[in-house]
Amino acid sequence: MANHLSAKKMIRVIKKRTLVNRARKSKARNSVKKFLLMLKSCNQDINMVIQAFREAESNLHKCANKKVIHKNAAARKISSLAAKLKAFDLKSSTV
Repeated sequence: MANHLSAKKMIRVIKKRTLVNRARKSKARNSVKKFLLMLKSCNQDINMVIQAFREAESNLHKCANKKVIHKNAAARKISSLAAKLKAFDLKSSTV
């Protein structure tokens, strides 16, 4: 257990920061899941799918900027989602 005042304060600060970071990460994961779910149900409008992609991309960028996740991890995930969106767009345009 911490004995110094500054160490005790840091414990409090870390608890608060952990809660905020957990919420940010959860929001990003949920937006990615929402996007992937829209891709799975192929009867979705392409504009709604693009909007879901933009939301997921935005949340991942926010997490990376706040150092909740590593910037390369965010870029890798966004790249993967963009490739899936492109494949969906090509598939829906040929149908």
